[in-house]
Amino acid sequence: MTEKLRPDLAAAVADIPDGATIAFAGFGMPGTPFNLIAALAEQGAKNLTLIANTTGGAQQPRMPDIGMLVERGRVRKVICAFTAATRASDVLPFTKYYEAGEVEAELVPQGTLAERLRAAGAGIPAFYTPTAVGTELAEGRERRFFNGREYLLEHALPVDYAFLRARRADASGNLQFHRSQRNFNPVMAMAARIAIAEIEEPILPPGAIDPDAVHTPGIFIHRLVQIPPPPLGLWPQKRQERVRP
Repeated sequence: MTEKLRPDLAAAVADIPDGATIAFAGFGMPGTPFNLIAALAEQGAKNLTLIANTTGGAQQPRMPDIGMLVERGRVRKVICAFTAATRASDVLPFTKYYEAGEVEAELVPQGTLAERLRAAGAGIPAFYTPTAVGTELAEGRERRFFNGREYLLEHALPVDYAFLRARRADASGNLQFHRSQRNFNPVMAMAARIAIAEIEEPILPPGAIDPDAVHTPGIFIHRLVQIPPPPLGLWPQKRQERVRP
């Protein structure tokens, strides 16, 4: 299974073509593949469609996010649950490019986004959901009533590539996530034609992770890359856990 291992981050993203659709895991910091994002920014693919929970953060110091790719003119469209900052005082890098018409944006409710990805991985072409009924997102959409309740049709969201981040992995591609890393990572792995995971801890021999502790099976993972130590590897390679007093 060592054919899944890549020697470095550049090699893991080297063949991503112009026009690809890429899903980026993460919910804020946890599970975000910062290193793969930075490698893609250097690789140069353009006209990309990006799928993520958010368009990036306003935190300082700035971490690699899809806003970086937008700033470099690499992005055609973004599909995400949050296109604006959660606080009015924050200004996202993405915002000015969207308002200038330089990039498209599709807003998808967070749970619907996750389900569209899961449906793609499960081979389900579409499904109905009550989410967004009665809002602007329902305009022009197919609707049906079930048991007297209105639902909207949502289509599955398959992707060409998924960028993931896991705490540990074995060489077969079995992944184990740490706490809230287990957000969009599993469903994006399922939805992708090629799933690429950056791994925090040294990659283990095949079978070294107890099957009961595997969160995403290796059958969904196509490439693995070890996050190098700083300064080449980007924070947070290891995190301090917050403990309530």
